[in-house]
Amino acid sequence: MRIPGLIDRENIYSYPDETEQFIAFQICFLDWISYSQQLPDVIHCHDHHSGLVPFLLQHSKLYTQLSKIPTVFTIHNGQYHGAFGWDKLAYLPEIDLTKTGLLDWSGGINPLASAVRCASRYTTVSPSYLEELIYSSNGLEYLFFLERDKGVGIINGIDTDIWNPATDNMIAAKYNTIKVSAGKQKNKAALCTRFNFDISKPLISFIGRLVFEKGADLLAEAITASLADYAGRVNFLILGAGDPETEMALQELKEKFPADTSVYIGYNEELAHLVYAGADFLLMPSRVEPCGLNQLYSLRYGTMPMVRSTGGLKDTVIDYGEEDGYGIRYNHTSVEDICYSVSRAIALYADQKTTSLTQADDGPRFFLGCIG
Repeated sequence: MRIPGLIDRENIYSYPDETEQFIAFQICFLDWISYSQQLPDVIHCHDHHSGLVPFLLQHSKLYTQLSKIPTVFTIHNGQYHGAFGWDKLAYLPEIDLTKTGLLDWSGGINPLASAVRCASRYTTVSPSYLEELIYSSNGLEYLFFLERDKGVGIINGIDTDIWNPATDNMIAAKYNTIKVSAGKQKNKAALCTRFNFDISKPLISFIGRLVFEKGADLLAEAITASLADYAGRVNFLILGAGDPETEMALQELKEKFPADTSVYIGYNEELAHLVYAGADFLLMPSRVEPCGLNQLYSLRYGTMPMVRSTGGLKDTVIDYGEEDGYGIRYNHTSVEDICYSVSRAIALYADQKTTSLTQADDGPRFFLGCIG
């Protein structure tokens, strides 16, 4: 789909005319469906970028022939609404002006709020996030309370063809459920060689955006505090980019503890695959995580997730202290909780009777048996 000057741009976000950009995209989509005379069984919209579609289908004369098509609206992150002022109402095609209340929230046009009101059903990317929106959705809490019966939480999936250690060409050694431990040891050896770590120590990794939402602002302080008690007994590897101050703090951490930590600023797809395959633990201290994919990737590769109990992390990771548990969970995005989870990881790694991280090739007990 190409709209010269709007949809043919190098990037998706951060343009001063994003409102015009996303409105144009939605009108273009609706015109295409309308002119092609297609009548799909359902139209599935995602986030505020397509949040006006359910309203326009029902309340614009241009799309009357499509008005009976049911719509499903999926919310990946309820913090972003795409709101804009009424001065831009003219950007929309002809609508029934008696229905503009369905667009309004807090004195402006709010595509996310409109979609929740107008869609046949709305979904979130995890059951827990559905409930969390009622008390944390950047000003739409009451709306989600009112419309809660229309909502359904469904866990995101991952592409198991791409994320498959048995066929992954980006890792140092391929492995399956039969050879988990041997395969992970070979990948850990490759990681430790690259970053000058001791392979005998537990390796805790972080992969993701270095932003407040992910709890990344606490990483440097939490790792420093952990190393005050466990220096020489654990290694930390950070892969990500984001907030400049967080990046600087992590770089300073690397200089302060060169034998225990390493930091890769940026994103490297091949390295990310190797980290999932070679690390022992994956740290996710997220403040907000509607679903989270990293913990699913880590489980796919036999790496234990260490997650804060929120959103999809809460729904997909069971603490190893519970029946059939395979992860580490903690309640708060705080230095104290992160440090406690690190201490549990170190103890778990050392306890050969509890974990199979370095034992025989029947695989770690927390490993998901879904490798093809």
